[in-house]
Amino acid sequence: MPSIAEKRSNFRRLHEQGCFVIPNPWDVGTARYLQHLGFKALATTSAGAAFAMGRPDNEMVTRDDMLAHIRMIVDASDLPVNADFESGYAHAPEQVAENVKLCVATGVAGLSIEDNAGSRAKPLYDLDVAVERIRAARAAIDASGTGVLLTGRAECYLVGRPNLQEAIDRLVAYAQAGADCLYAPGIRTREEIAAVVLAVAPKPVNVLIGQPTELTLTDLAELGVRRVSVGSAMARAAWGGFIRAARSISEHGRFDGFADAAPHAELNKFFREDYKRRST
Repeated sequence: MPSIAEKRSNFRRLHEQGCFVIPNPWDVGTARYLQHLGFKALATTSAGAAFAMGRPDNEMVTRDDMLAHIRMIVDASDLPVNADFESGYAHAPEQVAENVKLCVATGVAGLSIEDNAGSRAKPLYDLDVAVERIRAARAAIDASGTGVLLTGRAECYLVGRPNLQEAIDRLVAYAQAGADCLYAPGIRTREEIAAVVLAVAPKPVNVLIGQPTELTLTDLAELGVRRVSVGSAMARAAWGGFIRAARSISEHGRFDGFADAAPHAELNKFFREDYKRRST
């Protein structure tokens, strides 16, 4: 298993050229299987973690709950892990910095801080406040000497403000404040993606693909995207299969919802061999 320092160095190199997918597991089993498939890095998903805990996203998962989840995913895999650290679990920049230190201590190779203020009346932090929060996160990481990669997120599209220019202005400001990677979840069109990539160049851009799209990984690479994440989409896909099977039984007394279930023997074989590799 590579050391934490090696994982962090590998993660930074992934952002220097090309385009890679960073899928989002939500437990040890999914982390191990994604590693088995050859992905080069993983990312946590706040929504996937919350649903697995039986809680709604963005509301009832505490900082310490999420830190424990992040550490579990880090410890489960040989790959670098980027933490979806939401808004830093604090409002004030100084407290964001303290929480970022705790996140760094889990062994992550990267973490993201978003500008969602968590208020319906005022869904985004004012830009100057949001910038200070990124600066605080940057300072905390630099003080740790770990080289953890910082992603700045503009949540405009996810809070009902799908304004491309506002998202770009925020991302540019976060880049200037020290974010290593920029991310505006919700942008979908080629034109939107290309505009974001151009605006923050040469810094890398993460694009979220959380729904069916005609865009391929090759398309995204040609647009200049460095990193592609899927957020809660894999967790929701698993939940979709579970819900269909459960409803088929509860509503119709039928068991045909298991038609697409992964074979027990296949899963058992994978986890048996994988566990042996980890144990030795």
